[in-house]
Amino acid sequence: MKRNRDSLHRFVFERTDVRGELVHLDATWQAALDRHDYPPVVRDLLGEAFAAVVLLGATIKFSGSIILQLQGSGPMTLLVVQMSAQRSVRGMAQWSGEVQSAPLDQMFTDGRLAITVDPGDGAERYQGIVEIGDKGLSEALEAYFERSEQLATRLWLAADARQAGGLLLQRLPSDGDDADAWARVVHLGATVSRNELLDLPFLELVRRLFHQEDVRVFDSEPVNFRCSCSRERIEETLRGLGYTEVRSILAEQGKVSVDCSFCNQHYEFDAVDAERILADGYSPDVPKTRH
Repeated sequence: MKRNRDSLHRFVFERTDVRGELVHLDATWQAALDRHDYPPVVRDLLGEAFAAVVLLGATIKFSGSIILQLQGSGPMTLLVVQMSAQRSVRGMAQWSGEVQSAPLDQMFTDGRLAITVDPGDGAERYQGIVEIGDKGLSEALEAYFERSEQLATRLWLAADARQAGGLLLQRLPSDGDDADAWARVVHLGATVSRNELLDLPFLELVRRLFHQEDVRVFDSEPVNFRCSCSRERIEETLRGLGYTEVRSILAEQGKVSVDCSFCNQHYEFDAVDAERILADGYSPDVPKTRH
């Protein structure tokens, strides 16, 4: 049986206040890896974050984007994954030296986990920040939900060089008919293995984990890799830098070079390009006069 690749799957446990989500990423994850050469430890953590941001994005309504960010000092300094409302995902990580598998607080010294949501439609962005703790990304995100959203949540995440996957269970703030459902479902979910998360098709995994429960599943939703960078966006950035700054870069380097940290796309602008880009937005300082 083949599973639905690059998909988000939602399900609920009937007559309870518990919902679940499963995500599998294959081509999406490979597209991200094709653009960077990550050490295995960094790669796997980034893959977990890819799966996590899809799961997180499915728990809220927004028309802009959601960003998961880990930042600190130490072997790793930055990890960012962004997903749009259309389920397009991109991400990157920065590190130095050799990175060993370790709890998050050792990989990101003095680190913080931030979840930023842009609701879109001009609404104000909001952000939740928690300490990353001395365990893994799953536990850090569970702490985020507990402190920022007041929702009981459990996550299991996995990634390797081929794929990434994750399982989320969440208790909704309602009065379900089954008072023991949350403890029972979490106990069953905790039996999931890394290989099952990565290799089993959605329906097979749900049946294996929750065959004793009455589960209703919904249609899958596709997920893809897509970077929002473009030559036009870079040009807008150069206009924001201003005429003087761009001319200074040209004088020093002979061109303006920009690399997208997410997709590793390279952009170059020579003096002619720069003059064209800045022409419309440049207003020279003219002394004010009175008549």
